[in-house]
Amino acid sequence: MEPRKILSDRFQLPKKFLNEFLLESLAPGFDPNIPLDSNSVYYNAPTLITVDLQMVLKWLFEHPVPRIFENEPCTTPILLHVPNFSVDHILFYYDGSSSSVDLIDHFLIVFAQLISESKATIISPSFIPKSRLKEEEEVIQKIRTVTKETSFIKLNFSKIGDFWCYAVQNNCNLLVINKKFQSELSKILFNFYSKGIWDENLSFYLSL
Repeated sequence: MEPRKILSDRFQLPKKFLNEFLLESLAPGFDPNIPLDSNSVYYNAPTLITVDLQMVLKWLFEHPVPRIFENEPCTTPILLHVPNFSVDHILFYYDGSSSSVDLIDHFLIVFAQLISESKATIISPSFIPKSRLKEEEEVIQKIRTVTKETSFIKLNFSKIGDFWCYAVQNNCNLLVINKKFQSELSKILFNFYSKGIWDENLSFYLSL
């Protein structure tokens, strides 16, 4: 069986950078650099698209201005991963929206077999209305159920740079965040790489 063609028309990133995974849940030993072979079980759409972050940084730096990763954000999550990809410490952002819940739910399904020994930190803004507090608690419990250690903190972050700084300062390995931040993330990656400033331990999971 021939592998499906990747949804490369949606991306500005070169097709050779993209690996697609189509299993409902990633298996232990997952390597983001190794795509599924032609004998794998295929679904109608990829579960995850992985991209080597170092390749992305070099690609961004080849252009005079930062470029976005996707022409039009699709529902398929993107994992921008460092060479020593790890899920030891995951930073989640719950912003009080239904899309935020869906994003986290999907991540927990896809990575369920990989995060049982992980530490999780959840950031949530302090201005979430009372009507969403029950949902917020449900999100915390879902994450707590599948990870080894879970902490929760209220911080009114609004920019990807705030999350990046917190993640680096607290030794996080993976930031789980909405694709609405991808344009801002591209600019930060571009600027930091051009100045020789970067954390080689932090990967990014972007989804809608």
